[in-house]
Amino acid sequence: MNHPDLHFERLGEQQEVAVIRLTRPAKRNALNDGLILAIRDVFESMPEGVRAAVLDGGGEHFCAGLDLSELQERDAGQGLHHSRMWHAALERVQYGPVPVIAALHGAVVGGGLELASACHIRVADASTFYALPEGSRGIFVGGGGAVRIPRLIGAARMADMMLTGRVYNAEDGEKVGFAQYLVPQGTAFDKALELALRVAQNAPLTNYALIHALPRIAEQPADQGFLTEAMMAAIAQSAPEAKQRVRAFLDGKAAKVKKA
Repeated sequence: MNHPDLHFERLGEQQEVAVIRLTRPAKRNALNDGLILAIRDVFESMPEGVRAAVLDGGGEHFCAGLDLSELQERDAGQGLHHSRMWHAALERVQYGPVPVIAALHGAVVGGGLELASACHIRVADASTFYALPEGSRGIFVGGGGAVRIPRLIGAARMADMMLTGRVYNAEDGEKVGFAQYLVPQGTAFDKALELALRVAQNAPLTNYALIHALPRIAEQPADQGFLTEAMMAAIAQSAPEAKQRVRAFLDGKAAKVKKA
């Protein structure tokens, strides 16, 4: 877990929430290969007892994208393998051991937006802005953005961003689907932590189903999705913790849903 540009800590009464923070503020938390591999390693070696995670950026920005100062010239084969390395790393965020809540502020640009899109919940504060400047730089997204970002905002909006350099501010970004929560400036981390602590209270198998099964069901034809759903529901409800929670509700010991 030791990396100069990545800070890891655990919070919560039972240290059930992992906080993973990018710490390259002088570079606006731009991503180089070492940092991408460090993110991969954190999610591959998540300590036992962690049940949710917050991904944050130190300083004024979440992540301004790829560190172009370290961009190397590569032939087609090298470029392919480099992109696949990013895919493998961000796959560990999206399909890792725990739900991940991103605390967004300042720049969420290029590779930073690709990283954010691999998280399960995104909280943006009022300072957040989103952009995909790859089109103007003669390159193309390579960290999974061509798959994940259209699932958030649609392919047409993504194409518009890359073709024209369009930048979305925090409010417009929340409206089109970049973030599920919009909060006042400076409070994204607090809200993300609040959500992570809440998510950590869920039954682990239900959380696993939500981050591993649900996105795959959404991509399946309906008849396959129904079968996958049925199998996942049967597995989740068979867990001892699920049985205890249902029993507590039936005994009047669990809170009922109330109007917000």
